[in-house]
Amino acid sequence: MRKVTSEQIARKREEIINACEQLYQTMSFREITLKEIGSITSFSRPTIYNYFETKEEIFLGLFQREYDRWNKDLTAILEGNEKLTRSELSEKIALSLAGREQLLKLLSMNNYDMEANSRQELLTAFKYSYGRSMQLVRSLLEKFCPDMKEEEIRNFIYTFYPFMFGIYPYTAVTEKQKTAMKEAGIDYVYQTVYELTYSCLIRLLGE
Repeated sequence: MRKVTSEQIARKREEIINACEQLYQTMSFREITLKEIGSITSFSRPTIYNYFETKEEIFLGLFQREYDRWNKDLTAILEGNEKLTRSELSEKIALSLAGREQLLKLLSMNNYDMEANSRQELLTAFKYSYGRSMQLVRSLLEKFCPDMKEEEIRNFIYTFYPFMFGIYPYTAVTEKQKTAMKEAGIDYVYQTVYELTYSCLIRLLGE
């Protein structure tokens, strides 16, 4: 039997994650099954189990990839600018998240179930990408806001990261939800990802 290389395994895992990503554009987490994922890949459902044991593991892989993509955006801000005002830094971070709608959508999910139903090594790999984003945000603050104290940086991170969990539900509002808000008499001002994120960042950083 021909030995499968780590590169081949990585490509097959990537194909499965790509299929999950495609389905997630039009279906909810609850609706997506391994059978659905298998239907748009070259794998049968039993074959998928050779690479992922649960649907949650596939979503965790997609989640990790989204953090990796955002990390590239954060790295570009860090390495592509010598100086930024706090307003400019807020703008650039907000723009980076405005282009990462899928990351924000995944953040709004029940991450406890996703992590609980994934193997330890996959969860650790995901946490590495998640932790890397925190390190990059810290580096941005240290470089462009050198007067911030350690406690202020820590407070920023532990305020902004929980805030990100709520960005998608507040900005991706369906017509049904809008109608319900109107019928409930709630005068709600709808904002974009950029507007909501910039507003939060500028308050955390100050003008």
